Amino acid sequence: MRVKGGIVTRRRHKKILKLAKGYWGAKSRCFRRANEAVIRALANAYRDRKLKKRMFRRWWIARINAAVRLHGLSYSKFIHGLKLAGIGLNRKMLAEMAVNDPHGFSEVISKVKAALASG
Repeated sequence: MRVKGGIVTRRRHKKILKLAKGYWGAKSRCFRRANEAVIRALANAYRDRKLKKRMFRRWWIARINAAVRLHGLSYSKFIHGLKLAGIGLNRKMLAEMAVNDPHGFSEVISKVKAALASG
């Protein structure tokens, strides 16, 4: 007598079709098309979770660079000055300050300029 994996197969198919809910056309209804779409979607999601971290860092650096150039510094000199001044703010917080707290950011820049001048 042969073994039929009906319930196991059905559960696996239902799991994939649930993940494919909202996909366009046959990708949300036919198991084979849905499985292809879900495999690709999960692979892209995995890759892009890593990419998102890189993109945010690039945006923070671009914002910091734009803000420090208004004060006559370049990004690299600013980061070097932060290290000399012993200021331990990360790029995310610096970018946030540059956008939302320009007064506080200009204080940080003045400390950086003093550290660059002395060191």
